[in-house]
Amino acid sequence: MAISRATTEKVRERADIEDVVNDYVPLKKKGQNLWACCPFHNEKSPSFSVSPAKQIYKCFGCGKAGDPIQFVMDIEGVGFNEAIRHLAKKYGIEVEEDKANTPEEIQAYNERESLYIALNFAKDFFVKNLHTEEGRAIGLSYFKERGFNQNIIEKFDLGYTLDGWDHLLKAAKEAGHSEEILLKAGLVLQKEGDPNRVYDRFRGRVTFTIHNLGGKPIGFGARILTQDKKQPKYINSPETEVYHKSDVLYGMFQAKKSIRENDNCYLVEGYTDVISMHLAGIENVVASSGTSLTENQIKLIKRFTDNVTVLFDGDAAGIKASLRGIDMLLEGGLNVKAVVFPDGDDPDSYSRKVGSQAFTDYLAGNAQDFIAFKISLYADEVANDPVKRAELIKQVVQSLAKIPDPIIRSVYVRQSAKLLEIEEEIIQIELNKILLKVQKDQYFRDQREQETTETPFEDLLPSKEEPLPYSSQLEAQEREMMRMLVNYGFEMVSEELSVCEYLLQETHDLTFETPVFNKILNLYKQALSKGILPQPTYFMESQDSEVKKEVINMITRKHEISRLWQERFQIFTTTEADDLAKSVYDNILRLKQKVIKKMLEESRHKIKHAQEAGESSEEMDEKLRVYMELKKFQTEIDKQLGIVISN
Repeated sequence: MAISRATTEKVRERADIEDVVNDYVPLKKKGQNLWACCPFHNEKSPSFSVSPAKQIYKCFGCGKAGDPIQFVMDIEGVGFNEAIRHLAKKYGIEVEEDKANTPEEIQAYNERESLYIALNFAKDFFVKNLHTEEGRAIGLSYFKERGFNQNIIEKFDLGYTLDGWDHLLKAAKEAGHSEEILLKAGLVLQKEGDPNRVYDRFRGRVTFTIHNLGGKPIGFGARILTQDKKQPKYINSPETEVYHKSDVLYGMFQAKKSIRENDNCYLVEGYTDVISMHLAGIENVVASSGTSLTENQIKLIKRFTDNVTVLFDGDAAGIKASLRGIDMLLEGGLNVKAVVFPDGDDPDSYSRKVGSQAFTDYLAGNAQDFIAFKISLYADEVANDPVKRAELIKQVVQSLAKIPDPIIRSVYVRQSAKLLEIEEEIIQIELNKILLKVQKDQYFRDQREQETTETPFEDLLPSKEEPLPYSSQLEAQEREMMRMLVNYGFEMVSEELSVCEYLLQETHDLTFETPVFNKILNLYKQALSKGILPQPTYFMESQDSEVKKEVINMITRKHEISRLWQERFQIFTTTEADDLAKSVYDNILRLKQKVIKKMLEESRHKIKHAQEAGESSEEMDEKLRVYMELKKFQTEIDKQLGIVISN
């Protein structure tokens, strides 16, 4: 269900772009704006700009741009309504619903919300079960044995599922949740071949609630406490509409603030590893929950930091089997370190064994960068075996090839050469072979994709028209005209005439060829018809992300002229705003010039095709007359712009 316009307006008024973005990436002031490395693509030098004055963000690298609402949509991967809800919750704004929706939209929205509500009910139910007689005897005692206190149990919404077939099912149905929603949420199962037999998925287990980034329960992990070998130790929620395993890291909701503050993320394997580290005072930790890392999980980490430290159990065989994960982290543009615990220990057992301070000291003192870690892992077995040593060198080079940043890669090449006691040139040669092969493979993949892509029949026919070189120039000038309108429309070029009046008068008979500029122009005219003289912020209220992005491009600049030029050095520069009347006049002339040039190009093509088709002299004369009229207009405009055309 859609959100009322009143709620949306309240969110727009309250949401502060600096405050919202700072929840995800740390901002640093430079000039009038704030800057950070973009959370949407890999980069080392900040190109992501936030303007508190204009309440917008823009990345000059990947082009992402918008207001606080668009930022939440982009970074959380949600729609407009969910972004409004997210910000309303952040600022304590009550959400009012808008009733004007199609039945299909209402049904889809209600179902998704019902899933969240059912999952939250299940979370509360499991938590309450800890305080039943069975829950205290089995579930709570298990958590206490592990040293989990009441604060940590509440922080992670730990719970217990009673040992029975339908405890949750009955309670949920009594609370008004349908069997259909419980099935779709993965909370109950339907017996195969018997649709009337529905029972709880989780029975007689302690539960670990899995949250999304906003803190909503979206799934559960459940551990059995008996020695029943017929049952798996852990079972987890299935994929649902709201839970996609490949996009989620356990503990990220509780860790994201600490990850940003510490600029590092500890990556562990299981639920209890995360919780034990929180008990030790280390909160910047997430778990892959025993599954292989995915590209989306790596992107999730990179939203908050470029640095990750992988914690390994003290089991050499297990570590070697997990090395692919490190290569994926490197490929994702992360700086990777590793810590190995003593044999037989994992983060959970070791933290309980040595205590919080010693555990923290161990992490700080034993973190190795991935190259030193990988080489030390194989050091003993390759010491006296040249073949195995050569294989290790190849493995190291394979990992180096995953690093996207060439500068970081070159530093590691040098370090690898020292640790492996081999010439740097040899490593570089092998590395270049791999990189060249990767480029070739990508090229041939692209070629195959082009060959297998279906081409519409009409596109296979010979083109009757050659490309018009002035089309792109016209689009650029259309953008300039709209930029002047958006930025200065409310300014005056004379005592009686505003910029917008002048621009709209001069272009009323022109049709913009770029669709997004037509959208902006129509929004502008609609505002004027309502008695509103729109400023740039007016367009931020549009739900059209293309319009918002284009307007932001028009009102932001990557570089600012330092005030020191004037204040300290007395060097003064002129801008288009200093002589707005001339700037607007020249802009209109250039737009008309580009339109005429495009029309001339089209006219030449018509004359050429008429000659080839053998049209009558009367038809040819008419085409030539049009061409000469256009040339006359071009000459007049060029003169006004001070352009001399040599024949």
